Amino acid sequence: MPDFKHVNYSWDDSHAATLDAVDRLVYRSNILGADQRVTNTGGGNTSSKIVETDPLTGKDVEVLWVKGSGGDLRTSKRENFSSLYQDKLIALQDVYAAKPEKGLKTAAEDEMVAMYFHTTFNLNPRASSIDTPLHSFLTGKHVDHMHPNAIIAIAASKNCEALTKEIFGGEMAYVPWMRPGFELGLAMQEIEKQNPGVKAIMMGQHGFISWDDDDKVCYTRTLEFIEKAAEYIEAKYEGKGGDAAAFGGAKYETLPEEQRRATFAQILPWLRGRVSQFKRFIGTIQDDEKILRFVNSNDAPRLAELGTSCPDHFLRTKIKPLYVDWNPQTEDLDALKAKLEAGLEQYRKDYATYYENCKHDNSPAMRDPNPTVVLIPGLGMIAWGKDKSESRVTAEFYNCAVEVMRGAEAIDEYISLPQQEAFDIEYWLLEEAKLQRMPAEKELARQIVVVVGAGSGIGKETAHRLVKDGAQIVCVDLNEEAAQATAKEITDKYGLGIGVAGSGISGCGPAIGLAANITDRESIRAMLDQVALAFGGFDHICVTAGIFVPSDTTGHIPDDKWGLTFSINVTGSYFVADEAAKTWREQGLRGNLVLTTSANAAVAKKGSLAYDTSKAAANHLVRELAIELSPLVRVNGVAPATVVKGSAMFPRDRVIGSLAKYDIPYSDDEETESLVGKLAQFYADRTLTKSPITPADQAEAYFLLVSQRLSKTTGQVVTVDGGLHEAFLR
Repeated sequence: MPDFKHVNYSWDDSHAATLDAVDRLVYRSNILGADQRVTNTGGGNTSSKIVETDPLTGKDVEVLWVKGSGGDLRTSKRENFSSLYQDKLIALQDVYAAKPEKGLKTAAEDEMVAMYFHTTFNLNPRASSIDTPLHSFLTGKHVDHMHPNAIIAIAASKNCEALTKEIFGGEMAYVPWMRPGFELGLAMQEIEKQNPGVKAIMMGQHGFISWDDDDKVCYTRTLEFIEKAAEYIEAKYEGKGGDAAAFGGAKYETLPEEQRRATFAQILPWLRGRVSQFKRFIGTIQDDEKILRFVNSNDAPRLAELGTSCPDHFLRTKIKPLYVDWNPQTEDLDALKAKLEAGLEQYRKDYATYYENCKHDNSPAMRDPNPTVVLIPGLGMIAWGKDKSESRVTAEFYNCAVEVMRGAEAIDEYISLPQQEAFDIEYWLLEEAKLQRMPAEKELARQIVVVVGAGSGIGKETAHRLVKDGAQIVCVDLNEEAAQATAKEITDKYGLGIGVAGSGISGCGPAIGLAANITDRESIRAMLDQVALAFGGFDHICVTAGIFVPSDTTGHIPDDKWGLTFSINVTGSYFVADEAAKTWREQGLRGNLVLTTSANAAVAKKGSLAYDTSKAAANHLVRELAIELSPLVRVNGVAPATVVKGSAMFPRDRVIGSLAKYDIPYSDDEETESLVGKLAQFYADRTLTKSPITPADQAEAYFLLVSQRLSKTTGQVVTVDGGLHEAFLR
């Protein structure tokens, strides 16, 4: 097994031997993509030219299997690869040659992408990548196109061509920056013809491509090139002083971790409100040693202003990040806010100027001019995306950009793509068409919902209901394990998203589980600060936590139980609202608060004195808070009737007590599920709809109230009681 220091060698002969040719390509792709030092998330592509039986003629034909448009090498499966007749792809060169206006950035160049569909083998529906010609026109049976930081550091160096020759000798050729597509494929084909011994090409400011007729050799050679580049860079880096001298040395000091986190918690919701003027963003912070080394450095302002080089990077991180020249040792939070405000204003102006200077007559309309990466000395990096997964990947890509800059500065001088070239990638009509083909965002996309009481019952069901429509969910419960269990159920179902574990990037999927005691302000504040650190802020809160303490047989309830009932069912909701209001006002984004009351609030009955009166108070709390928090926050309530199935308020002993109270026949050894079913049906029979009420029924009401479907409704209590006529308003 080769001994590599800067990449992982993962090829397993015994496993590869069990696979057919296509699955060997998938295997090679997966192990290449699994190492972030080899290629970034969603970046790069691989291919194999495989002899297949033509379903039309029954003859053997050569088929190019190549990673299709979109997807990620690490997780790609067979269905993520396009299959194309190789001879028909080669024949497209004649089609292209016959076009009157050929060349980069011409209509003819872009028209060729649609022609790939005419070369599809065996009706494979996977759309082909724009990189397809690169793989087809090179003679190697197996081709790897990767975006390793070490290689891009050379590609993004001022003297890239000379460095390529110095480091790799005659093994690797060079092609200057060209936008991926047909012309680049033809250029590579010509380079290979002129240099028959070459097995790789350095792609200026982009990455590299390598090939061989043996897939294992191709894989190993890809790693060898990356290893050689990394060794060269690290030797030069250490020779210039290593970490201590990186990026011109340190200008600022890192704040202590506790202070960093407290500052992030204070600044993030405020900042989220300001970058979410067009569309809401979800945040990810990173404050590990590597990113702090960069943001604290003397060279950070210069390098940040240059922006990124590799197209894969800036499509995620925009043309450049926002760097805030804040001194963490001498300036306070107000100074940071002022500098962020001014920085954001200037960033938007710069982006508009970039758009106006570079746009074409047919360019798409200008996109959101707010930054997706914010760099703050002493604190670290904040990345923004449409959801947690995208913001983590944005952070990952800027990490790659920082590593590229570190390498390029160690061996030469870092350069970025010219703005016009960057614009032509960012606003490429083919890229715009791909964006337009993407499914519409879900109803609660880009929104963060805190569900208090998510460990069980209605709260748990509500968390599952809201994430289904795209929300990021914060599961909160007094029982932290229960909250985390619900969050785990959600992440197990919907995935953690893409991103790098162990990279220093704060990671979570579409849900997290946190503990909070809603009768304790400090506990609530601590929880909301954790939400800010995880997502950047929040949009809506659903309070489903509650307690029911029955009266004893004489109708008496102890004073402490009376106080506890009101503390949880009324005061707790007020505390949550009052603490959340501070964050809502900082963000300046409209939100929703939904409290849980009860049909019992309107129906007096024996045996639940404290519960019923507390819920009546909760009903009025909804109305009072609707006034207090308007117009920024709508406040409504959900009033369930007795939800038995799935409710934490109905343990076995309470169910048995209720069955006995209502003279419903049961046996002591009867299964709990059966007992619950009897009681649920009894309550259902008292309603107009005659159907048992479930947590899912309640969850639907919470969904309606946090969505925009009832956007003009506030101060109202929505009953979900199956039609309990005793609770009708009167």
